[in-house]
Amino acid sequence: MTAAESAPLRSGRDTADRRGRPPTAVGGAGLLADRAPGDRARGGPAERGLPPGAAARALGLRPGEFDLAVHLGCVRTLPGPAADPPRVARDEILRLRGTDDRAEALRRRVHTVGTRTGAELISVSPQRFTRLARTGHLVPVRFHLNRYRAVVWRYLADDVEEFARARPELLTGRTDPQLRALLDAGADRRPRNWRGKRLGLALRITSDPWERSAAVAAFLTPSALAELVPDPVERSRLDGLRPRLGCPRPVSAPARDLVDRLARAADPDEIAWYGTLLAQQLDEARAQHPAPAPGCRGPGHCPPPGSTAARLPGVRPPIPVRAGVARPDVAASGPPGRPPVPERPLRAPRSRGLRLLERLRRGSRKAPA
Repeated sequence: MTAAESAPLRSGRDTADRRGRPPTAVGGAGLLADRAPGDRARGGPAERGLPPGAAARALGLRPGEFDLAVHLGCVRTLPGPAADPPRVARDEILRLRGTDDRAEALRRRVHTVGTRTGAELISVSPQRFTRLARTGHLVPVRFHLNRYRAVVWRYLADDVEEFARARPELLTGRTDPQLRALLDAGADRRPRNWRGKRLGLALRITSDPWERSAAVAAFLTPSALAELVPDPVERSRLDGLRPRLGCPRPVSAPARDLVDRLARAADPDEIAWYGTLLAQQLDEARAQHPAPAPGCRGPGHCPPPGSTAARLPGVRPPIPVRAGVARPDVAASGPPGRPPVPERPLRAPRSRGLRLLERLRRGSRKAPA
């Protein structure tokens, strides 16, 4: 069942009453129906394009397949920040839905398979398929966690078939001794290969140097990123431009920790490789567009480049004190020209029982003998 089939249906009568025209077909056709001429002039939804969910339903794709289609370059999106959800122009939807062959080719290009289906696709056992993936011959493009918190890797069907045509000797016979040694040592290159593939897909859809730097920084741990990028302003900008990695965000804390471990580089050589790439991207980004100070709304509102407020996030310049307004950080002696005000000694708070006892004592003194 596709995402369009599982989506809740709206009645044609509701559609006709809301838009003031005859009802249209439910799904992608309804989303692509002609709008009023004033919508584009007013900068309405037709001008901004379709959001990811609506575009996926119009193309008959699942959300994960639509994400892959965007990163693979099969679906052209409107320009915008990488951290924002991609929007697709109506003309692009019409182009991809123009013929049945084109729509079927798009769905076949983003079709993914798991271990069992991938093994059947190239006529090998699931165990051999897993060994080929662990040794780095098959590169996963997605993953998710099942109900038992086990990692389920997904592979592009086209990539699996291409590997079978290029390396048929690995599909039969005994496993190569070098590969067997890697497997005996517990090697599993699937997480590392997935990170590399996702980075390549993220870099191919953007040319902005800061967005490319954020794509590289997304695969580093916070501690490694803080060491490589000591400026908190730059780290804040990289975090704001962080792209979506295509892996679902679980609800439970243990599952989130597992996803974070899979999405971040762990080996020292891999961290060094990401660090070198990040340094190159940041040099280009700093040369073109230096990172602005946080909260800067324009040239007249930004602090001087060398000031502390420009370097540290959340630091504001001192606010001038008005006459007659007490400030906790002002000295107790008061402003110049006035005698010093003695500090009042602080009294320890008394409990409710002690206050009641004092009132009873005062009442007993006032009572007549």
